[in-house]
Amino acid sequence: MGGGGQQTESGEPAKGDRGGLGGGGGRGGSAVYTWEEVQRHSHRGDQWLVIDRKVYNVTQWVKRHPGGIRVISHFAGEDATEAFSAFHPDPNFVRKFLKPLLIGALAPTEPSQDQGKNAALVQDFQALRDRVEREGLLRARPLFFSLYLGHILLLEALALGLLWVWGTSWSLTLLCSLMLATSQSQAGWLQHDFGHLSVFKKSSWNHILQKFVIGHLKGASANWWNHRHFQHHAKPNVFSKDPDINSLHVFVLGDKQPVEYGIKKLKYMPYHHQHKYFFLIGPPLLIPVYFHIQILRAMFLRRDWVDLAWSMTFYLRFFCCYYPFFGLFGSVAMISFVRFLESHWFVWVTQMNHLPMEMDHERHRDWLTMQLSATCNIEQSPFNDWFSGHLNFQIEHHLFPTMPRHNYHLVAPLVRALCEKHGVPYQVKTMQQGLTDVVRSLKKSGDLWLDAYLHK
Repeated sequence: MGGGGQQTESGEPAKGDRGGLGGGGGRGGSAVYTWEEVQRHSHRGDQWLVIDRKVYNVTQWVKRHPGGIRVISHFAGEDATEAFSAFHPDPNFVRKFLKPLLIGALAPTEPSQDQGKNAALVQDFQALRDRVEREGLLRARPLFFSLYLGHILLLEALALGLLWVWGTSWSLTLLCSLMLATSQSQAGWLQHDFGHLSVFKKSSWNHILQKFVIGHLKGASANWWNHRHFQHHAKPNVFSKDPDINSLHVFVLGDKQPVEYGIKKLKYMPYHHQHKYFFLIGPPLLIPVYFHIQILRAMFLRRDWVDLAWSMTFYLRFFCCYYPFFGLFGSVAMISFVRFLESHWFVWVTQMNHLPMEMDHERHRDWLTMQLSATCNIEQSPFNDWFSGHLNFQIEHHLFPTMPRHNYHLVAPLVRALCEKHGVPYQVKTMQQGLTDVVRSLKKSGDLWLDAYLHK
């Protein structure tokens, strides 16, 4: 099925046959469409999207999308221009893959933005992005990341060296576990960087470095992380689209989900106590249990043997290093304790920026408004920067996911000024406030659920 579709005598494409359902593109893409027509193609087997007013049929391409099927499917039937710019450091290279998928363009009478988005805000943010690119703020400094990797490897070496020199007392073992948990957490932030941007000019090097850091230094899967994390950036805090807020019925989050559960009389857990049991099953178990199950499941189901091999090198190295000191069961206990500590670090750092923020179903907002409603910043300080891997600048990271972390503080004043101009809230909290707001938000959501459960 083809190209621009059949045409009527007036030359307009015939409705119902515009572009077909295949992924083969538009044979020139001369057809024109309305937003209403584009929005009808938002189903699993029929997906169109718009980039710079051009309409693309991505139905078959989604299966080959390097960022994963879901992240591109989340924009089916929508304008994906801002997301396309945000995720692709070299748009001109990616456009080569778009050419065969082109089926037409928006009609001249159609607005550039869909779903009633604020055109002035979209244009101003694009102008800001153009300025960021001109000033080189999307270019990474390899030395920064090389030094960062060096400090992670130094922590690993110090932990092992202390055991060789001083032996395995309880206090020294605890200190070494803390150092390993710190190196694991910092390695997590580093692989997060490599997953988002090209630190080195040759992207193949960047790809290998991410495999090395998340696979060999952490024992996880780069593909699993990327496919999961890109969805979070594409639609943060949007139910059914952001995997980070898929709580598997263990928690109810935000203001709407608790009421929906309460009205339906759903009680998988005593949600009015979730701010208490969060401490027992949230931070302690996310990485040691939930993430490990997900990682193994993803690698085996996708037959991702490369990532599996990388992750196995971590465990081989760990047990070779620590078996002489602790034996098999002692080494298992140690890595479990390290994961336990790392999990607490990861949960609190990531959730203080997102969990207290707005959560909702799809609202088709522009890029800046969507990201700002789901994220907040934590005050800058040398400790906060290091402790959070610079994710205290969560707003800037979400607006420019391919920006290297050492430039967040430079673009932050520009983002704040744009938000003030358009009346978009730009939230900055202290570290203490960010951490306590996690618990407060869980309690608030639990109370909303209880009220709906008992009275509606």
